[in-house]
Amino acid sequence: MTHSVADVDLTRLIGAVEHDDTTDPFPVIGMDHIRFYVGNAKQAAHYYSTAFGMTCVAYRGPENGSRDVAEYVLTSGKARFLITGEVHAGTEAGQSVVAHGDGVTDLAIEVPDVDRAVAHAREQGATVLSEPHDLTDEYGTVRVAALATYGQTRHTLVDRSRYTGPFLPGFTEHGPLFHAKPAGHPKRYFQAVDHCVGNVERMEEWVGFYNRVMGFTNMKEFIGDDIATEYSALMSKVVASGNHRVKFPINEPAAGTRKSQIDEYLEFYGGPGVQHLALATGDIVASVRAMREMGVEFLDTPDTYYDTLGEWVGDTRVPVDTLRELKILADRDEDGYLLQIFTKPLQDRPTVFFELIERHGSLGFGKGNFKALFEAIEREQARRGNL
Repeated sequence: MTHSVADVDLTRLIGAVEHDDTTDPFPVIGMDHIRFYVGNAKQAAHYYSTAFGMTCVAYRGPENGSRDVAEYVLTSGKARFLITGEVHAGTEAGQSVVAHGDGVTDLAIEVPDVDRAVAHAREQGATVLSEPHDLTDEYGTVRVAALATYGQTRHTLVDRSRYTGPFLPGFTEHGPLFHAKPAGHPKRYFQAVDHCVGNVERMEEWVGFYNRVMGFTNMKEFIGDDIATEYSALMSKVVASGNHRVKFPINEPAAGTRKSQIDEYLEFYGGPGVQHLALATGDIVASVRAMREMGVEFLDTPDTYYDTLGEWVGDTRVPVDTLRELKILADRDEDGYLLQIFTKPLQDRPTVFFELIERHGSLGFGKGNFKALFEAIEREQARRGNL
């Protein structure tokens, strides 16, 4: 498989690897888009445009034939969000928001052959929510289908190789909702989706689902003291496509003396769902500065974390003093190092949040930071009265 210069850069950015698709029962190209059901699509789209620096490129709503929902497509590099809100009561989108609050409902995956993927998934016992079918307009044809996964989350499978339109048939081009950016900061605060984390009640069941149905392999495993604090614990396994362009850490709660972050999520979301999305950036310092300036709140990290950071992480692109100032975490493994930071929840319910990650060789997920991260989350849980 050949890659363009942009693809090579993306490979480095998200920690992808070379992979032979001919031996893969469920080959994937990468993440296609992430769909959110929200209470007010226009306002949510504006927020992601201002605070996350994304650009609106397409729209579908009552003005062009969509009678039930209004939808905005936002992009930042290769990352694509689809923001969906109902325009009258009684829709699937509205019912989801009532049950779960604003949240991720679809982790859509671009594949080279929708029919082949669905056939394999069906043989392995997957629930097919939407059979393969074509969507066509003057820009060409997109082939799509959908599979069920944990909770009410789905994977829409997309083959857009014969399409040149702005997103999907039925959508029209749309201009940016917000033009200004903080002075001196990058045009794009992130360039791709690195990984998508799911919170479930039965981790092994869903890890097995991805192994069996989608041919994903187990990339990492975090159990026991790897991922515990004084008060709470969880277990996590990471499944990944052969090329590592799609990575899904799957978490479940473990026994602890108090309510874990996974327990809190499952309670307030009303069941399994997507906990957080990691966004890959080539300059986490510039991204964090810009997003803070636009009102994004990040989790705090005590200064004591940075007192010994250099001793075990070693030299990084960003000086420790700058990491301390911006509360950015660092971790190193056998392949390199990474820098990361986590937002607070972006909606009223303590559910979905985001991560910014800058990789320098590391294929990991910040194992060395788990204790500091979970203690930061627990401080926020305590403030909400949920610990």
